[in-house]
Order: sequence, then structure tokens, then C-alpha cells
Amino acid sequence: MYVVLADNQDITRAGMMYVCQEMEHVEMHRAEDKTELIEQLKQHHDAVVVIDYTLFDINDVDELEILYQRFPEVQWVLFSVDLSGDFVRRVIAIAPRFSILLKESSIQEIRECLMFAQRYQRFICQRMMEILLAPQVKRTEEEVKLTRTEIEILKDIALGLTTKEIAERRFSSFHTVNTHRKNIFRKLGVNTVHEATKYALRAGLVDSAEYYI
Repeated sequence: MYVVLADNQDITRAGMMYVCQEMEHVEMHRAEDKTELIEQLKQHHDAVVVIDYTLFDINDVDELEILYQRFPEVQWVLFSVDLSGDFVRRVIAIAPRFSILLKESSIQEIRECLMFAQRYQRFICQRMMEILLAPQVKRTEEEVKLTRTEIEILKDIALGLTTKEIAERRFSSFHTVNTHRKNIFRKLGVNTVHEATKYALRAGLVDSAEYYI
């Protein structure tokens, strides 16, 4: 099994490598960014990709679906600290090749997930199953708590700036702004720029006249 670890956290990489070393016939490699990931998948069409969606340079569910369509034999393990139920529902609807792990998952669950991936089966950790099965509660705008930085970035998103343009404006890295962007989408319970923009307009964060210019 060819495993690509697309996770930029050192401690997570070390832990995942430890688990993989216990398994037989596992070859592990790292991908530092999306370009490296794609290059490896071109050579290994049936790889298992363990990816931290919230820290890697993947923008949204639509981009994940494009990657799946391009590499339909790849098994994807989304391995992150926090993923919303709405986001996960959209991801698992793409194809059964997407598995879900939270970083609070036990070592046993991580092992089981990798074994499922090796057999081309989906795995969803227990905590995420609880989230998916819980009654869905519609959040009001008053309940959403964005930080000052998140509000500023949401305004820029609503005005049509790309993640790269926002990073340049704020003298921040693409990675930092992309993480804020994903956190904003998670808090708002949205999955697209259009939905985030509608929220910003409703909340009065962006003037409608300015938006339509």
C-alpha cells in the first residue's frame, strides 16, 4: 500500500508514520503541498492519501471532488482536528472512497481506518458518526462567533478577493489565510464563497452597493 501523508503538523506526521510502520507492505511518503501530492498520484493511481484538510492547500469540497474525478482509484482519509457535519456529509456523498478521522481518534481507530482503506472500504470514526447522527440545528447569525481577523477576511472574500490576494493584502502566508477561510466556512455552516458572501451581506459586514461594484 502506497500511503501519501499530506499533513503539515510534525507531531501528526510522526504519529501516523509510527502506525504505518507497524503494518505490513506499507510504503509511506510525504507531500508538502498540492503540487507534490498530484505528482505522486500521477505515479501511484491507487494510493491512500491521509490529508489534513484544514491545514493543506485544498480550498473546498468542490476541489476534493475534482481530485477524486481525476484520480478515481485513490482512497482518501480526511484526518483533521475539526470537521463540520455539513462538510462531511458533502464529502462522503462524492464517493465511498472518502474516509473520515478526527485527530482525537484513538490509535485503534487510526489502525482500523488504514486497514479499511487498504481494502478499499470507507471508515468513519466514532466521534464523527455521533456528529452525523445528531439532530441538525440551524444556527442563527447571533450564534456565530467570528474573531476580528475572521470578520476582516470574510469581508475580503465577499468582495471577491482570492485567498492569494487576501494573503498579500494582509502580509500573511497563503496557508494562514486558507486556514482562517476554512474556519470561517465551518463556523458559518457554509461550503461555498457564494454562501459566505450572502451571510456577509445579511450581517451588514459588506455594503450591498460596494459588493455590486
